Amino acid sequence: MTKVSKARLVVTRGEILAFRRRSGGLAARVPLSEDSLRRAAWAGLQDSMPRAALLSIHARVEDAGPSAWEDPSLVQLWGPRYSVFVVAARDIAVFTLSRLPDDAKGRRRAEDLAARLHELLDGRRMSYAEAGLALGEHHYSLRYAATTGTVLIRWEGARRPDVWTVPRPRIDPGEARQELARRYLHIYGPTSTESFALWAGITGRSAIATFGDLRGSLLPVSTPNGDVWLLAEDEAAIRADPEPASGVRLLPSGDAYLLLQGADRDLVVPDAARRSELWTPRVWPGGLLVDGEVAGTWRRADTVLTVQPWRRLAPAEREAVVAEAESLPLPGAGRAPGAGRAMTVRWSGPD
Repeated sequence: MTKVSKARLVVTRGEILAFRRRSGGLAARVPLSEDSLRRAAWAGLQDSMPRAALLSIHARVEDAGPSAWEDPSLVQLWGPRYSVFVVAARDIAVFTLSRLPDDAKGRRRAEDLAARLHELLDGRRMSYAEAGLALGEHHYSLRYAATTGTVLIRWEGARRPDVWTVPRPRIDPGEARQELARRYLHIYGPTSTESFALWAGITGRSAIATFGDLRGSLLPVSTPNGDVWLLAEDEAAIRADPEPASGVRLLPSGDAYLLLQGADRDLVVPDAARRSELWTPRVWPGGLLVDGEVAGTWRRADTVLTVQPWRRLAPAEREAVVAEAESLPLPGAGRAPGAGRAMTVRWSGPD
């Protein structure tokens, strides 16, 4: 872990998790608006599992219907680690140019692919499989062009995404990377350069350099996981007395509250056996959040949602889980506006 000297703020697990729930929009849902959607996507909404971004929005925003992820203020792109993300349209540069390769060879490849793709499409949309074939490239490689900030996508989940090009954002890649780091620190902090590098899909050297550029606005912090960094402007928020957490959220696979690696997972789920159930070697399930703690996992098949709690839930908690499941704004399921059949909840594990 990156050495952090002269740590002058000591924070507990409870303070960290309470801070993350507040900064990440999970303490209480807010009214639906362009601003609340942008705040929900402050560190991006991973959408690698079809409609995961929609469920992450629902966990944070009131009255988010099945089309909330398609709001005109949002776009879909290949973001951190070249995964599918939904982000605010005004923040495209933060999640793309920020990851433009530092090495000359990698940057040339990204710029060349982007230029060729732009020329091929000429204002059209095309399946990225067709585009790759036309360019003589494996379609997966087109993801590398996304770091230029000029490639957007539309992915429904059942088929390969369509791609098109947009004007390049007018911001320096270094500035974009600093903003990406600030957002990561605000949503995932306190945290380290190593964790930022893994999450963003950039080199450790780049992450260290970026935190160095931000050094004047960072605060060294001592946590149960060691000495790490916090945005100085977030000191008051993390020092605040944690409010009692209440309520249920069905967080999808890849939600920002759970998108963690290595020791960062230990803080959220102290039990190693339970960690292996949430962060599996293959497709992750969703996480059941009850009164501020991850209390189980869930998976969905059409309109059947199977919940596996890690402890015996009180009757009121089970009722809250069912109500949350029935409110999911998935097309064809739930009770949200525009939804169809009601969701059925099945239980697996403790009664």
